[in-house]
Amino acid sequence: MSYLTLMVNLELGKTNAGLLAIAGDLAERFRAHVIGIAACQPMQVVYGMGYVSADYFEQDLADLKKDSQAAEAEFRGALQTRGGSVEWRSTVEFGALSGHIAHEARSADLVITGVASGDFFDAPRFVNTSDLIMQVGRPVLVVPPSAEALALDRVLVAWKDTRETRRAILDALPLLKKAAHVTLAEIAVEDRLALARKHLEEVVVWLGRHGVKAEGAASLSTGEDASQLYAIAKERGADVIVAGAYGHSRLREWVLGGVTRDLLLRADLCAFVSH
Repeated sequence: MSYLTLMVNLELGKTNAGLLAIAGDLAERFRAHVIGIAACQPMQVVYGMGYVSADYFEQDLADLKKDSQAAEAEFRGALQTRGGSVEWRSTVEFGALSGHIAHEARSADLVITGVASGDFFDAPRFVNTSDLIMQVGRPVLVVPPSAEALALDRVLVAWKDTRETRRAILDALPLLKKAAHVTLAEIAVEDRLALARKHLEEVVVWLGRHGVKAEGAASLSTGEDASQLYAIAKERGADVIVAGAYGHSRLREWVLGGVTRDLLLRADLCAFVSH
């Protein structure tokens, strides 16, 4: 298993230098083909109701096209000589942008994205990060705005014996094999602490069979699991947190669980998540 095709989701109207630097780092490590993608929504027009003029709508489309061309130029300039080959995809989409990216990811092993500079859950001109993670059916590397490179020296796995975490650690195997140090951290209540240590030992052995040297660390819960995991990650100098994306769907939205959401909103750590 490897990441032979990466898909990197660019945000229009801003620089994506840090995101592209990390995509380039991964492309070189895995000799991967990289697909750059950008999706955007035009403003909504209601003719005859005085909401917005057709001329203004056309200008908006022209601006989106210009921003898309700028994003493509930045993508090609950053990645043309790194890793394998590159290709570009862009579209103006009237439906949910996250759904479009999710469908396009059919041809990718790993999706790389930032957290949109608009509102995390409801940004009509940006890809909804929460929706994308829940719908894409591929692992997602979420890159913070402050990121400039991916050292990948130390990785922290936020372990919880659930389907989502088991899926995430399997999807992360190629990444874990590149890391110098891997820590599995579980936060457990007192009467589950011994069992947590046993489970961690079993997972460490399983990782060892895949050539990944790891250690387990079980900690007593203080009731703030996300903060504890983040503190452990900082203490151990982690470059990436691997976590299961816990969540559920409602009628017209996808919602991440509190721990996953809090980890993704941290400003200085990449998060590798699977649902």
